[in-house]
Order: sequence, then C-alpha cells, then structure tokens
Amino acid sequence: MYVCMCHAVTEAQVKQQIDDGAQTPREIAKGCKAGTDCGSCVRRIQALLGEHGARPCPTARLAAKLGLAEPEQPAAQAA
Repeated sequence: MYVCMCHAVTEAQVKQQIDDGAQTPREIAKGCKAGTDCGSCVRRIQALLGEHGARPCPTARLAAKLGLAEPEQPAAQAA
C-alpha cells in the first residue's frame, strides 16, 4: 500500500526506515522523501511511527495535544 503518492513510497518502505532507526517524520523524509511534497501522507507516517514506539510528532507538547503517548524510554534514561 502506498503511503506517499507523490514519491511512490510504500508502507513497507516507511516501516523499513523506522526499523533502520528513523524516529520522526523528518527522519523518514530524509530516508525516502515521503512527506516532502504535498504533505497528505504525514499523518499516516506519524501513525506508523507511533505504532512502532517512536515519537510520532515533532514535539512532546504536540503529541500530548493530539493524545499520543510518549515513547517508552530505556530504564537507564528514565532514572
């Protein structure tokens, strides 16, 4: 399934970017250009990031406003 029609980026490609370490929509955009043209795919990219435990929004305040959970931090960072 395509996530970004402007650059023909599939959901599998976005998930691969996440698996490779991308944690924000901007990092996804750097890896595969998804979200860099019309922007209609950014919400789907945010949802995919959230499903994989990454921060789906660029700021914690915006994430809280949208009702999105903060990603879990490793125990060493949380203490």
